[in-house]
Amino acid sequence: MARYTGPVCRLCRREGLKLYLKGDRCYTGKCAIDRRAYAPGQHGQSRKKPTEFAIQLREKQKARRIYGVLEGQFRGYFHKAARQKGMTGENLLRLLERRLDNVVYRLGFATSRPEARQLVRHGHFNVDGKRVDIPSFLVKLGQTITVREESKNSPRIKEILENRGSKTAPAWLSIDVTANSGSIIALPTREDIDVPVQEHLIVEKYSR
Repeated sequence: MARYTGPVCRLCRREGLKLYLKGDRCYTGKCAIDRRAYAPGQHGQSRKKPTEFAIQLREKQKARRIYGVLEGQFRGYFHKAARQKGMTGENLLRLLERRLDNVVYRLGFATSRPEARQLVRHGHFNVDGKRVDIPSFLVKLGQTITVREESKNSPRIKEILENRGSKTAPAWLSIDVTANSGSIIALPTREDIDVPVQEHLIVEKYSR
C-alpha cells in the first residue's frame, strides 16, 4: 500500500485526537480538530457504537499514523517485538521510538515526525559520523545523531535550530545544543513514551 499523501488533518479528525502531524500549526487555532472534532466524511458525525474489532483497529491505525509507518512495516515491527523478551506492546512502542525520524523529532531537530522523515531522507543527519538517509533506521543505545555541517546552512534547518529554544528532550535522550547533536543514553520505558496509544489493544488485534 502506498504512503498516504492527502490532508493529514483528516487523519487527526478520524482518530479523534491531535496526532501533531503539522508541527506548530497543531498548537494554534487553525488546527482542524479544534474546529471540527468529528471524523471526516458524510458519516463522520454518526453515533454508532464501535465493535471490539473496530476499537482495536482504530488503536493500531492511530499508532501507525503517529509514527508514519506503512501497514507492512508496522506488522514487521510487531513480529519483531513479539520475539523479544518482555511485554510485546511496550517492545513495539520502544522499537517505533528508536526510528531515526522519531529520534530526530524527539531531539527537537524537526517540528513534526513527517518533517523529520523528510529531513532524514534529504540526508541532513549523521549517525556516529556517517550520513544516514533512511527514516526507519533503528538507532542503537549510545549512538549519536548530529546535524551535518553542510546542512546547517539550510534555511529550514537554521530556522528550526534557532527556534528550538528551551525544548527538552525525553529522559532517555541526551542533547548537546551547542554541537547540535543528541544520543540515546537509555532505552525508553513506557513512562517515557507519551503517545496516547493503548498498546494492549494492538496486541489483541494481531493475536486474533
